[in-house]
Amino acid sequence: MTRVFVLTNHKGGVGKSTSATHIAAGLVGILRRAGVSNPRVLLIDTDSQGHASLVTTGHNDYGTEDSLYAVLLAEREQAAQVLLKCIVSSTWDTDLHVLPASKLLDGAERELMGIAGAPYRLAEPLNQISKHYSAVVIDTRPSFSLLTEIALLAATDAIVPVEPRYLETVGLMSVIGKINAIREGWRHPQLRVSGIIVTKMDKRIRGHGQLLDELKGHPALGALLCGIIPANEAVSYAHHCHTSVYRYDPKASASQAYAQLVGRIAGQLFGKRGG
Repeated sequence: MTRVFVLTNHKGGVGKSTSATHIAAGLVGILRRAGVSNPRVLLIDTDSQGHASLVTTGHNDYGTEDSLYAVLLAEREQAAQVLLKCIVSSTWDTDLHVLPASKLLDGAERELMGIAGAPYRLAEPLNQISKHYSAVVIDTRPSFSLLTEIALLAATDAIVPVEPRYLETVGLMSVIGKINAIREGWRHPQLRVSGIIVTKMDKRIRGHGQLLDELKGHPALGALLCGIIPANEAVSYAHHCHTSVYRYDPKASASQAYAQLVGRIAGQLFGKRGG
């Protein structure tokens, strides 16, 4: 079974797209270096803002026939072929493929409301084509809407990015509770919360350190901490150039932190899945 990692949080601006794109690109690199015969990774953008699509392909003008929109609205028996047709290669790496978002996704969500089986409109075709990839990474919008539910039902692993200023235990437990509710309510036992990423960490800010210490000491949440990504302007400059921070500045603190995070995720891919 191909592992499908979904990056989700109901707050905006916490680094979901940045983390999704760099996890996907990092996995390609580490799989290739490991000599895996198929190092291809698929990045799926389910956010109508299309930030992940823009930075990895150079475009965010995808429409009704060349984006996730087409997959969600396709006849179910044709959806897998439509998905394959909509996938494009990333400018970051030829083995990083992208199913881009469209600004029309908000309309698709309204069209799908009340349609039987709508939450599985991505899971079903993805399951048919996932064998072509060593891993799949899904970026989501900053809410628990139908599109987020669709993304979660297509996933095996949920990763929650969060800024230090949003590290309140209650808020994080609420996000994890929503993910678990979808898993139980839709009987999708393959889905689990596999990690929390703290993004935009600034050690110079005393409050960041205090909140991080509280997270590490929490009996449930502390064990889920899988990465700490420092605030680093190199990420913004890399995105402006439509490239990854790994390529823009391999020595940047964010490059090294994402590489360490991806190493841990790759360890899960190669090793036995726990929990």
